[in-house]
Amino acid sequence: MCTYAEVTYKVHYVCVPCRQSFKYAWDGAEHLCTRCRAPMVFAGHDFAAPRKTDDSGWTAVEAVLGAGLKYEGFQTCGCGREPKYRPRTSAEVRVRRRVAARAGLGEADALALRDPGDA
Repeated sequence: MCTYAEVTYKVHYVCVPCRQSFKYAWDGAEHLCTRCRAPMVFAGHDFAAPRKTDDSGWTAVEAVLGAGLKYEGFQTCGCGREPKYRPRTSAEVRVRRRVAARAGLGEADALALRDPGDA
């Protein structure tokens, strides 16, 4: 029997300007940041927030979420769980954006590449 079919897991919501993340039930409701009261962005099941002082990490998070990607590897049945690659630093984001410009890829496709040489 599938594990995730029986249990409701909480997912990560992020406020990038405040550099805060919280876990809430996956209910489709709008969750507001406790600091600025702006709507938080759904980041997925596998999000790991960088430290608040990590400018490079938060730049990467902003780029990934801005491109419409989520930090996911979660499958609803729970039979498979392998997190997708997401850049963790602003340098990795810059490299992938250059690759996207050269290869004619969309930004979301380039940010999802584990190795930018694969494009």
